[in-house]
Amino acid sequence: MLCNQRHLFDIADGITYLNTAAYSPLLTAAFVAGEEGLKRKYHPWDLDIALPSVEAEVVRKLFAELIGAKVDDVAIVNSASYGIETAARNLHLSRGQKVVVIQDQFPSNIFSWRRLAVESKAKLLFVARPVDGNWTEAVLKTLDQTVGIAALPPCHWSDGSTLDLVAIGARCRELGVPLVVDATQAAGAMSFDVQKIQPDFVACAAYKWLLCPYTIAFLYAAPHQQTGTPLEFHRWNHSDPSPVASKMGYSKDYHVGARRYDMGEVNNLIHLPMAKASLIQLTAWTPDAIQGYLRPITDYVANEAEKRGWQVPPPDHRVGHFIGMTPSSLISGDLVGRLQKDGIHISKRGTGLRISPYLFNEHDDISRLFAALDKAIT
Repeated sequence: MLCNQRHLFDIADGITYLNTAAYSPLLTAAFVAGEEGLKRKYHPWDLDIALPSVEAEVVRKLFAELIGAKVDDVAIVNSASYGIETAARNLHLSRGQKVVVIQDQFPSNIFSWRRLAVESKAKLLFVARPVDGNWTEAVLKTLDQTVGIAALPPCHWSDGSTLDLVAIGARCRELGVPLVVDATQAAGAMSFDVQKIQPDFVACAAYKWLLCPYTIAFLYAAPHQQTGTPLEFHRWNHSDPSPVASKMGYSKDYHVGARRYDMGEVNNLIHLPMAKASLIQLTAWTPDAIQGYLRPITDYVANEAEKRGWQVPPPDHRVGHFIGMTPSSLISGDLVGRLQKDGIHISKRGTGLRISPYLFNEHDDISRLFAALDKAIT
């Protein structure tokens, strides 16, 4: 059982940070690693030019292990949208087919499919938010022979309501429908196993629950999806890349596995050591233990919200690491901004409030939040 890990972050007294689903704070270890990375560019004559490519493989392996993948199945990219677009460029959609998404899905997992649908004379099918909170059943009802692609998250980014991707993945395979997942709001904070889900692609931004810096992300490509065309063409996603550009000529072959989808400048001198430090710590904690620590906190949020007559996703259909709550009346003014002035940080998403704690939070933070909300809303 994990205990409070606030000592591993630099969070001042008086700060109640409940906004990890927007931006996680960096671990102090990752911040220090970033400073060391900056020194590499500050004094490049001291740089071991072989080190960044080695670090890239370490980071690739750490993320792969978090999601039950093999190291060759993972590409290092710069955003979830980059990963989703890579998937979209390598999947076929026929005229009249549908791409299944859910209502108010995060834009990064919409725009590429909208483009592909227009180009293919297909269409997006938005699954409406279910009254009972059961996204899984609602999605399964839409999956039939007319569907060409399912592009879904493990949970809704606004409120943490869940989708059972194991069940959805099984149905997709029965129909021969590729499954593309945006795991940004899940990977690192809860169990997410590609061996059980069997998706075709998984994109994941790393600056939230993976505790990494901005502009680093990951793309999982199933083995049968590792022969596609990348978005970029550079030395590092071709065969036999060398840190020393001493060889002339141009390789015709791509690098092994999903590495062909790596972004340009993948061997980032600053971001890779930061990501390495963060993923090492996540691996030590484990996603299951993180989920176990956070669920009682979000359950407490749910209880306090329901006492006030506010709506939250039902317990059987929500994740444990963040939760959305909708007050009984419309939120007026800049409520989030007013809370921020008091050192309390949350997000407004749609008509509700999203509360996303982490290992530096405890029940007292939630009590402080609701005391401030009662005062602000009254």
